Parts: sequence; structure tokens; C-alpha cells
Amino acid sequence: MESRAENFLERASVFWFVAALAVVLFALSNLPWHLDDYDQAKQAFTSFEMVKQGHWIYQHTPNGWVATKPPLVGWFSAGIFFVIRSWELAWRLPSFLAGLALFGLIARAASVYGRAPALLAACAFGFNLFAPRLATLVRTDMPLALILFAIGWLIWEKIRKRETWNERDRVTLFLLLVAGMLIKGPIVYAFLLPGLVVFRWRARRSSDAVTAWSGWWPWLASFTVFLAWSMGGIWFVPKFHGHVVLREFAGRFSAAMHQPKPLYFYFPHLVHRFAPWSILLILLPALALRGQKLRIRDSLRAMSPETFWLCAWSLGGLLVMSLIPSKRVDRIFPIVPPLCLLLAAQLASFQEKENLRRKAMAFCGIAVALVCLLVPGYSAQKIVLGYREKRDALAVFGKAVRNEAARHVWQYGVVGGKDEGMLLYVRQTEFLDPDLAAVKWQAGFLDGLVVAEDELPDLLPRLPGAAPSRIGMSDAADGSGRRYIFLLCSGL
Repeated sequence: MESRAENFLERASVFWFVAALAVVLFALSNLPWHLDDYDQAKQAFTSFEMVKQGHWIYQHTPNGWVATKPPLVGWFSAGIFFVIRSWELAWRLPSFLAGLALFGLIARAASVYGRAPALLAACAFGFNLFAPRLATLVRTDMPLALILFAIGWLIWEKIRKRETWNERDRVTLFLLLVAGMLIKGPIVYAFLLPGLVVFRWRARRSSDAVTAWSGWWPWLASFTVFLAWSMGGIWFVPKFHGHVVLREFAGRFSAAMHQPKPLYFYFPHLVHRFAPWSILLILLPALALRGQKLRIRDSLRAMSPETFWLCAWSLGGLLVMSLIPSKRVDRIFPIVPPLCLLLAAQLASFQEKENLRRKAMAFCGIAVALVCLLVPGYSAQKIVLGYREKRDALAVFGKAVRNEAARHVWQYGVVGGKDEGMLLYVRQTEFLDPDLAAVKWQAGFLDGLVVAEDELPDLLPRLPGAAPSRIGMSDAADGSGRRYIFLLCSGL
């Protein structure tokens, strides 16, 4: 007999409600939109430079450094811009669409276990402190997670169906690995290869004729594509070796170049940001062990190969990323999708055990109901606070400058460099040095100039006839940081 919790989790209407709520949450959680944190301006500038300056293979940051990530996500943003002609959407749609695709793929993968596990897995992905925040951030974390999940799912399907790898599968794997390499480089190996090694070790000790390994060529050939991009940068782009090879890639393994974090850094953050699902991932196995009176070793031996792959995939990625000294919370996000699928597998394992199933369904039903209330409430609170603190103050000011300049066909520039997003807010391709800005102003090449407040005392005496525009001084974003003013020639 079905319990109320099980009936609730099995309803199609509940799944579609959760899906619709997740879409709204993904779309709105980062409002008001701006580029002032989490290196969003650096990622946004790659596609902006592609369109404005034709730099399609290698790009720079707003301050002139070499961009450290491969260009695939930038290509998508540039392509979207050519279609919809909106930079604000073009920068954010790759992450948003990747988030929606992940939600659908996780639900589809988990549907092999039944409706309730599929709902649980989809809900776990959509309602946590990772996914809604990353869904419209101008970053590469969500697209990378999509590619890594597609690869892991392909391997999982081969294990689950006891199928051997054919050439079509290897080509698919190769293309997915190339996409991962062109998003964030060889970090894709850190999330996948440890799990494959552990699964291979278990397979040798088991009688199951199951293999997760595709052969070497997709892995080596995809790395060759990344190597070609890197070698081209070293050969043709000044400072690429120092900025990208030494600082971005090799520097991640050095405590001297990036601020190191302790070995345990990711685990408590994962438990917190993935709650209550992280608690369920611990609670449900404990419930099974207690109900069946099994030891942990016996439980691992009885685990199906496909479930073991999910454990090896997610925990292997967590371990390797924890060993890298340079850490940032969002970098561990690609292990969240396999954990969602693992949660579905855990719930499905209770289907034949009546007493345990009712308890598991009750716990899961409570978790789903709670997150559908708490996570949207938390996001709404953040949105209200963001508007109240004017976190988009510089973005609003930049839009006002663009509109005013377009209305009068003014030529203008921007002085500065500390606020990287300002260059994109006013849609310029480079910051002007104060001396160069003064020379251009005096020569009549500029009608207007965006200047930071702390630059005014030194620069204003060298700008004859400069006067504030009607836009006035910007607010300081989040009540801190610099303010900007739009200066015009007094004759305009």
C-alpha cells in the first residue's frame, strides 16, 4: 500500500510544478544582474572581444591580461548575440540553458528507477545553494557540469546495460571530451579518471563482465586538441605562457601563486550547500545498513556496478579536487549532478523493503516539500536585498551612459581598470590611460569621458571645458567601491 509521501512523490503534477519552479528560480536568482564579482566580467569580455575585435581563438581580460580559459562558452555567447542582439542575455543564456538541460537529463536518467526517484533527483539538482546561483552567472561552471554529466551518464549507461563500447560511442565520448577541454581544459580528467580507476580496480575483483573504459584514443585525442590550442597560444600570443600555462594551470598546484585552502575545504561546503540532499545521502544508506544489519564492506560488495560507478565518479572527483591547493567553492559543482543520480539510486534500492521504503519515502517527501518553500524564499530575500543595496548601480549607470551617448552620437571613453565590469557596461573595448584620455580630450577626439571619482582630482584639470552630464554621479555598488561620473565637453 502506498504511503502519502510515496503518492506525493509519484504524482506527475508534482514533478511539473517542481520543474516550473526550478525554471523560475534559475532565471531570477541572480537579479539584479551585474558583472562585479566572481570574475564574471572576465568571462563576459571574451565574447565581447570576439564580436568587436574578431579575436575568436585567444582573448584578453578587460585589463589586458590574456584570458585564461579556452573559448567555447565565449563562442556560444557570441553566437547568441548575433541572433538576439542583447549582450545581457547572450552572456547568461549559456549557463541558463545548460542548467535546464542538466535538470532534464538528470530527471531522464533517474527515470529508470521510477517516478519518485526521478522527481527526487531533479529536485536535488534544482533546489540547492549551487545550481540556482550558477544558472545565470557569467561563468563556465554550469556548461562544464553539463558536459561532465553527459560523459558520466554515457559511461553509466554502458555499465547499466552491460554493453561494450563501439566506435560510435567512442566518437561521442571524444566530442564531449573536446567540448570539456575547450570550456576549462584538462580539469575534466580530475572529475572522471579517478572514478574510472576505482571502478577498474573493483571490476578486477568482481565476476561481473562490466567495463566502464572506452579505450585510450578518445581521451588522448581530445587532450591533443587542447594541447594544440595551448601551443598556438604560447607561440602566437604574448604573455600566454606566463598568464595561462604558469599562473592558471600550473599555479593551481602551487601554494605560492594562489591562496591555498585546507584539504577538507570542499566537504563542509558541499554538505552545507547541497543540504538537505547531502544529509539524505548519508541518512538513507545508514537506514539501509541498520534495517538489513549489514556491515559497510558487505554493502559495498552487494552494490550494483552502476551504483558503484556513481559513488566512484562523485567521490573520486571530490577527493582529487580536494588535493589541489587552489580551491573555490563553485569548482566542486560538477560532482552535484552524479550525487543527484546517486540519491535516486538509493531511494530505488528501498522499493522491495516495505518498512524501509515507507521511511525513506517519508524523509524524501519532507525534503522535497521543505526545499520548494525554503530555497525560493531564500532566493527572493537575496533579490530584494540586492535591489535595496543597489548591487547593479554600476550597470545602471553604464546603461544610462550608453543611451545618452547613442541619442546624441557622442564619442566617449572610460578611464580606469579596477572595476572590470565598467568597460562592458559602457560597451568599450579598452580602458584609457589617464594621460592618453587627456590627450584625446584636448585634441577633440572625445565628446565624453567616464571617470572614476578617485581619478577626478588629477584628471579634471587636464580636461578643459569638462562638465558633468545630466546623468550625474553613479551610486556605489553594494554601498562600497568606487563611484563614476560621465563628463562632457561644455559645448555639448
